[in-house]
Amino acid sequence: MNPKLEKAFEVANYMSTLAAQKHILKEEYQQSLIFYHNGGTFTATRELINFVKTLVDLDNSSYTLVDDNDIPIEIIDLAAFLEKSLSVYTFAVNGYFTRYSQLRKSKTVESLMNI
Repeated sequence: MNPKLEKAFEVANYMSTLAAQKHILKEEYQQSLIFYHNGGTFTATRELINFVKTLVDLDNSSYTLVDDNDIPIEIIDLAAFLEKSLSVYTFAVNGYFTRYSQLRKSKTVESLMNI
């Protein structure tokens, strides 16, 4: 086979694999943001964390939040909920960053597949 054509196929295969791996990492990141509290399902987003932080700063100790399934859930201890959501968010973002950094360093299809 022509060396230029072979190189083009290698590059195309690498780019395709890279895009697929990025998509997988993003999906895993989004899944790792989900946590459960008091029977509700929540996604640890910056918006949720900021909203709960505002409630805590306004001296609210409990509050009713609507979870990801549109179910109202009473949060008895907002400070504990804030700590849990921030912990989940931090863990997810740090894991995503670590794996994405490994992905960026990978220069072959084989190394991409090992992440």
